[in-house]
Amino acid sequence: MGDSLDIAGMVIGLLGGLALFLYGMEKMTDSLKIVAGHRLKAALSGMTKGRIRAAFTGALVTSVIQSSSVTTVLVVGFVSAGLLTLAGAVGVIIGANVGTTITAQIVAFKITKYSLVLVAGGFALSFLSKKNRTKHYGHMVLGLGLVFFGMELMSQATYPLRSYDPFIAAMQRMDSAWLAILLSAGFTALVQSSSATTGVVIVLAGQGFITLEAGILLIFGANIGTCVTALIASAGKSREAVRAALVHVVFNVAGVLLWVAFVDDLATVVERISPASADLFGADRLAAETPRQIANAHTLFNVVNTAIFLWFTGPIAWMVTKLVPDRAVETGPMVIKPRYLDPVLLDTPALALDRVRMELRRMGERAYDMVGASLDITLTGTQEQLDALASQDDEVDALHAAIIGYLGRLSIGSLDAQGAAQMSQYMAAANQLENIGDMVETNLVDEGRVRLKQQLQVSEGTREHLVELHREVTDALLLAIEALDSQDKAIAKRVTGMKKKLNKRLDAAEGHISERLSVREANRLPLFTLESEMIEYLRRVYYFSKRIARGVIDQANAKEKAAAA
Repeated sequence: MGDSLDIAGMVIGLLGGLALFLYGMEKMTDSLKIVAGHRLKAALSGMTKGRIRAAFTGALVTSVIQSSSVTTVLVVGFVSAGLLTLAGAVGVIIGANVGTTITAQIVAFKITKYSLVLVAGGFALSFLSKKNRTKHYGHMVLGLGLVFFGMELMSQATYPLRSYDPFIAAMQRMDSAWLAILLSAGFTALVQSSSATTGVVIVLAGQGFITLEAGILLIFGANIGTCVTALIASAGKSREAVRAALVHVVFNVAGVLLWVAFVDDLATVVERISPASADLFGADRLAAETPRQIANAHTLFNVVNTAIFLWFTGPIAWMVTKLVPDRAVETGPMVIKPRYLDPVLLDTPALALDRVRMELRRMGERAYDMVGASLDITLTGTQEQLDALASQDDEVDALHAAIIGYLGRLSIGSLDAQGAAQMSQYMAAANQLENIGDMVETNLVDEGRVRLKQQLQVSEGTREHLVELHREVTDALLLAIEALDSQDKAIAKRVTGMKKKLNKRLDAAEGHISERLSVREANRLPLFTLESEMIEYLRRVYYFSKRIARGVIDQANAKEKAAAA
């Protein structure tokens, strides 16, 4: 027919539809992250239980969060924590590709005519409900409606192309494998969303513009183009992050190379397993059948690739380690940096909070090391040892600032009641650990310097009291850190249950130094001040340990109450 087209209107319709499609996907997955986030934390434990379980976990997590980049970040955190080998990480990343196919399956459903019903229903559910959880379900339905409405707008915008000969000729040339793959990879890399490419491909298929074989090639290209997002996310990150991103690239590119010669065979299999429209002919039949066939091809392609490459996780891990070797050990002063607080996870509050927990463990370990060394160094240490002890608080302060800053950014987003309570608990624990470090840096180090200057020496009897008290307090702090890390109510109760025994030891130590006030010896009053300061410091350490444990208990009680309700 005629070659006259409203190009401007078509471009506006296509871009507007694409924008609504992507916004709907983001709205839907953001709400799903909040609703299912706490279950994802439990699912992540599957990462460490064998490569097959790891692949299932990767698929499950990615199907919810719809971001292989976020899955990669999670994997890097597990590898950095020593909970997962790089070979195990390969299994998770391979499985993640199966999870991304959920997008194609969703958009292939031909329910675009009900899109505004979903939009209206989702809006009503979120607007009228007073419960946050119900609001999030409403946002999910609203997002799904926008996905289909965006597809409808793209379909309407491209409809005139069905009779535009130059475009039809261009689509026919799309059967050139490498041209189709390169175009699709380039578009995906540009918009940094394989979901966008999937949506456009299925819209084109729904208009009868492209064959199944061409659609498969375009999906192959999207699989390669999406690797750019992972590579960008790994820039400037740890070697583990770069290796994880490289695993993603290797797997996706190798998978396409493996299949590119068998596109016709894959199309034949998919045609047999997909619904047919035998009552239609020509372009109408192509438009009716191809969207679902492309979605099924996408899923089959990734499932088979996962089944094949899962047996080569070890060699893949070895290869990327050779390609990205460890850096040479750096010498000189090092400024500690947070290991787990990745900004990518801020859009998934439950997973971001889990990373805060892991960072709190690091902060707690450094505070515990300071407390463990504090007694001997304060009572008998040299000036250099006192200075070194004081400098350890710089690491505690640095991690504290990073954790509080990260929680501040997290609080801006959407948190359910459980997430908000968890965030408050973690913020309080970070403050309490910092207080412990500050007490060592100021109170004890200063007293140690006074001891050196005045050449004070604590008596053997007093030292015995302090050693016993110090042992009890460090045990309490260690248990509090373990309770915080595991969110174990039973361990936390052990900390609070130590109060009575510790109070007896504190009273005994205070009684002992009070009795020694009457002893005639040089520097008795400065010694009494030093000993009193030490006892008070140990009392405060236990107080903060108990506060950390109490936070764990309160959080556990709140969860139990919510579950019962």
